Amino acid sequence: MADIDVRILDRGRIHADKNFAVDGTTVATDSDPNPDFEYVPYAVWNLVIDTPERTILWDTGSHPDAATYWPDPLYETFAHVDADEHDLADDLEAAGYAIDDIDAVVQSHLHLDHAGGLYHFEGTDTPIYVHEEELKFAYYSAKSSAGSIAYVPTDFDRDLDWRVVHRERQLVEGVELLHLPGHTPGILGALVHTDPPLLIAGDEAFFETNYRDEQEMGASLLWDSRAWAESLWKLRDVERRHGARVLFGHDRDQIEGIDDDWP
Repeated sequence: MADIDVRILDRGRIHADKNFAVDGTTVATDSDPNPDFEYVPYAVWNLVIDTPERTILWDTGSHPDAATYWPDPLYETFAHVDADEHDLADDLEAAGYAIDDIDAVVQSHLHLDHAGGLYHFEGTDTPIYVHEEELKFAYYSAKSSAGSIAYVPTDFDRDLDWRVVHRERQLVEGVELLHLPGHTPGILGALVHTDPPLLIAGDEAFFETNYRDEQEMGASLLWDSRAWAESLWKLRDVERRHGARVLFGHDRDQIEGIDDDWP
């Protein structure tokens, strides 16, 4: 087993309606036609996966100027309220790393809260790994009126050293990339062979209840609900076979509960 160290970077909080993450959280009824909605914090995080071969950054978070950089309707719905306090370089430094220490970046997908720090790697030879289907869909969405509005073109339409992942692959010894379509067509997760193994579910499951209880995210966060269910079953099989700990996409309770023994 490779000697792998995983550090989590807490990149702040997005505030949004819980119905986006857990479909049907709040439902109007005849007896309660105007229920109170739950406006909750969503954790934003990145990982530094330090291996003997490479130091890998998992995702790059939101742009620090999200409040003005993101389209107004998106920020109004998904407000990254402390993005300006979480520049990627600063959060890496707090964890003992610098941008120049990063040998490779894996973009789980290219939504605005995951790809906003890619500008740090523009014009460098740092490889940026992304799934083929994700890169296609991001550009399709950004350059047309179809697709998804959650992609900000200036996050990823840059001079970057793209390394396109086809299907699934081993990135380095001890880090296996998994294709998990559902939230987007090309979302990536990973099985990291720490002790115990770490299973990165990411935005396949925003909160633990999505994963454990098979509660779907809201329709606006699902590119394909059937593909999402199949990816969920796949992850649960990997978890069972490897005895892995699972890391969810935006679960504040999980992120705030991580201690020095993690993972």
